[in-house]
Amino acid sequence: MINKLIASIFQPFNPQKKIPLSWLQLTREKTRLAVALAGIGFADILMFMQLGFRDALYYSNVRFHTSLQGDIILINSQSNAVLSMKSFSQRRLYKALDLPTVQSVHPIYLDYTSWKNPETGRPRSILIFGFNPEVNLFNLPGVQENLEKLKLPDVVLYDRSSRLEYGPIAANIDQGKTVTAEVRRRRIKVGGLFTLGASFGADGNLITSDVNFLRIFNTRQRGLIDIGVIKLKPGANVIAVTQELKNYLPKEINVLTKQEFIDFERNYWATSTAIGFIFTLGTIMGFIVGTVIVYQILYTEVADHLAEYATLKAIGYTQNYLLMVILQEALILALIGYLPGFASALLMYKAAKDATLLPVFMNLERALLVLFLTIAMCFISGAIAVRKLSSADPADIF
Repeated sequence: MINKLIASIFQPFNPQKKIPLSWLQLTREKTRLAVALAGIGFADILMFMQLGFRDALYYSNVRFHTSLQGDIILINSQSNAVLSMKSFSQRRLYKALDLPTVQSVHPIYLDYTSWKNPETGRPRSILIFGFNPEVNLFNLPGVQENLEKLKLPDVVLYDRSSRLEYGPIAANIDQGKTVTAEVRRRRIKVGGLFTLGASFGADGNLITSDVNFLRIFNTRQRGLIDIGVIKLKPGANVIAVTQELKNYLPKEINVLTKQEFIDFERNYWATSTAIGFIFTLGTIMGFIVGTVIVYQILYTEVADHLAEYATLKAIGYTQNYLLMVILQEALILALIGYLPGFASALLMYKAAKDATLLPVFMNLERALLVLFLTIAMCFISGAIAVRKLSSADPADIF
């Protein structure tokens, strides 16, 4: 049926075939058609924006996880996400070296603290990562070339994608200026820039050495780390070693592959916070709004032409033929109404990305998903509206 519907829609562009009835009905009332397309476009924009923000939530909060250059990750079993990490003894991490397949282990400290804008003096929370700069653990632009600077006292790397409320740090560094700032009441120097990006959990990020990290957080006990990164020897089976470590290490340690660590964070934001639910609910509401709008348009079309449909029934056209006409109208509305919604979403994505610095962008998967939802939305509306045709009885009208 779908193939027949699509083929019939493009008949108006073939001069050798008749223009389908569905196209003629829709284009007869230009104002009504414009209102219907605007309604569908609006519903599509709602769905695009909700899905875009939801995916930006997931993507932005796992960029750090994706950047880690390791095979297996250790965290405290009581940790829920980077937003609320629990420390554990690094002795648990170094115990993994007992396995012959483990090549090296690397501890990471992380915590939130106050950054004071060098120009305005206003404080703002910032996320700091500390690690041993002898080995680069982050596959992020700007980290590798600045590792030596991190070995200097009170030197940090600043995320150039942090929000502007932290000050024009990146612009000043690019101009060759010396930038100092106050972090947790300690004067530090910005030795370089890297790129990670803001997220729903942190508006800005710093990277420094483990020694500098413990200078800033002088109440933290050395050896109580937040994340352990394990690199395996070439050819080692990650899944097998992960299971072996789960059996070898105490239950207080959560042993995850890198992909499991990414999924762990993503699932937290999707299921344990209200944000993921709100964006999903917003998508559903957009779908419902579009369904109601298209239903009203198609129902009005059927009601206005009820006598004509009764005439078609009287001369032998079946209910299935009339259903096909209504579904053709629904598919036409879906395909044409999708285009302005898609175009508007691209503009709004750019505006949202510029305003929030979050990774709000269009991708093929989301474009196809919203297209499918738009077609389903219009078909459901058409299927409901077509029930009005059952009252098109030639005996009653004539």
